[in-house]
Amino acid sequence: MPSSLPSCSHFSDHADPAGRTLAERVRAVLSETANGTTRRTRVCVPVDEPVEPIQWLRAQNQTEAVFWADRSPSTLGGDGRSLRSTACRADADGPRTVAGVGHADQVVRREQPIDYAALRRQLEGCFAHADAGLRYYGGLRFDVSQPPADRRDESLWTAFGTYRFVLPRIELIQQGDEQVLACNLVLPRDREHANAVVEAVEAVRMPSSLPQPTLPEPLRRTDRPEKEGWTRIVKWALNAISDQRLEKVVLARQVELGLERDVDPLRVLHHLKAATPGCFHFALRPSEGPTFLGASPERLFQWAGDRVVSEAVAGTRGRGATPEADAALREELLTSAKERREHAFVQQAIRDDLSTLCTSVESPETPSELMLARGRHLHARLTGTLRPDVTAVELLEALHPTPAVGGVPSDAALTAIREQEPFDRGWYAGPMGWVGPDAAEFSVAIRSGLVESTRLILFSGAGIVDGSEPEREWDEIEQKLGDFAAVLGLLGQTNGTP
Repeated sequence: MPSSLPSCSHFSDHADPAGRTLAERVRAVLSETANGTTRRTRVCVPVDEPVEPIQWLRAQNQTEAVFWADRSPSTLGGDGRSLRSTACRADADGPRTVAGVGHADQVVRREQPIDYAALRRQLEGCFAHADAGLRYYGGLRFDVSQPPADRRDESLWTAFGTYRFVLPRIELIQQGDEQVLACNLVLPRDREHANAVVEAVEAVRMPSSLPQPTLPEPLRRTDRPEKEGWTRIVKWALNAISDQRLEKVVLARQVELGLERDVDPLRVLHHLKAATPGCFHFALRPSEGPTFLGASPERLFQWAGDRVVSEAVAGTRGRGATPEADAALREELLTSAKERREHAFVQQAIRDDLSTLCTSVESPETPSELMLARGRHLHARLTGTLRPDVTAVELLEALHPTPAVGGVPSDAALTAIREQEPFDRGWYAGPMGWVGPDAAEFSVAIRSGLVESTRLILFSGAGIVDGSEPEREWDEIEQKLGDFAAVLGLLGQTNGTP
């Protein structure tokens, strides 16, 4: 794939022949004789001069946007990754990256608690008559069981709802070294406003190669809770563990950065993606409100047909400055009784939850290492054979939240999180991914944040078990926030100082 982007930033035959061809084909589909059956279809054309997907997304004059980049190639076969239409077909191997704008359709719920049965009915209706390979992108709140407490930051998440899944109107899809430009249609509904649909395709722009502005400097930092409050909450959790009310609870922190000027969320995403290889990368921007984005190393599950893969990820160490220091940190992680205990909670809970939906589940006896650019974790891969008729919705209901982001016992841990954390998690640590007719993949939306105007609000957490120390858990979260810190040049910044 060419490393440089086209220099033209406006729509023309030279800059975007794919866009013009796509508009013509969309117009032809919308002109066909209608029938009464609602169907969702994709019209797509190959892109002969590939572009960087986030840069393409930035070039579009659309407030509503979605981005998804796979962490790694599929571990399951037959997952609907082919892009099919009468126009083109791309069956390239490798991770898929999708940048989408607008929406052809969406499934949204604002009320709580969540109704998983209703979500399954909604998605089944969407895929009843749909092209293979269509995907709805989105996710769920972390806590879907009841409305958030009356906190000042609740309005940050209003636009996202309890769950939101979007079928983008226009997508740039990259897989392997191939790209396609696609328009998703809901027929016959879209024929009622055919001109607007075609105009949206014609408005597609290619990114400019002009120099990009630097990211703004931070002016202030606010921690919720502050260090004193964090110490108090962790000590409360340790007492609850000592009293056997809890075995583990994951406590999170929120860090708000005030910036010197407005920041483009997609610029943040671009830098974050470059700094965090080996992660799922995602962004969701509703038509109003902030953009939710992140770089998660953790897969909740991948589903295709009767096969499911999940992961237990827990325990954290950083990377060493020298090979010797790095090896020492690796050995420390793999041999730590406290980290192994925390990981065992997660792995056993996921295995138990999968067993309710599977005829068989396989998992390793001991964890391995998941090594990232800026850290490392204990990791175990679990695979299962699903019972007939299990869908992505049943997997979401069974697996979320895992003890990696909630705790053990789950209900008691969720109650503790609601009562002790001084902010609403919103979509932080919730499932984030995509769902198709017979396949789905969701990450756990950790290492994530909200971007709006001059505010960058970051979230990260740490698992508290017997033997945890407040100071060390604070430092662990600082290390996890390091990816964002590196992007914006915030390393070493202290609370309340620029």
